[in-house]
Amino acid sequence: MVADESKYEFSADTSRIDPARVHALLSEYAYWAAGRSRETQDAAIAGSRNYAVYVRESGELVGYARVVTDAATFGWLADVVVDPGHRRRGLARLLVEGALADLAPLRLARIVLRASDEGRALYEDLGWKQVDGPHEWMQRLQG
Repeated sequence: MVADESKYEFSADTSRIDPARVHALLSEYAYWAAGRSRETQDAAIAGSRNYAVYVRESGELVGYARVVTDAATFGWLADVVVDPGHRRRGLARLLVEGALADLAPLRLARIVLRASDEGRALYEDLGWKQVDGPHEWMQRLQG
């Protein structure tokens, strides 16, 4: 589904981001962000490239995503969330395609994400593939 761009607009302008609204969306509708403090979310916003979808008429932020990147070789797409009242309208696709277009000039070698079950089909449609060889990826969990 393609978003109705007469009703919604994508923006990569971080100055438009409402951190309280982003925290509310993630706290209420993103299981992976459950319990994340506002302070932590604000730090994540400050350390990331931020993207949002807004209702054109009201300016309400109804979708958010961010990318953590070194701006040279690697990016991590994270915290993709759309307000449930605006889902099934192509807004997640608008967010992800907009973020990828913004990142394209960087020519990153790899962009990763952790796909939820509900988002997997969208990401596959946009070219993401399951990571082969989990032995190549490692993590260190803190606290």
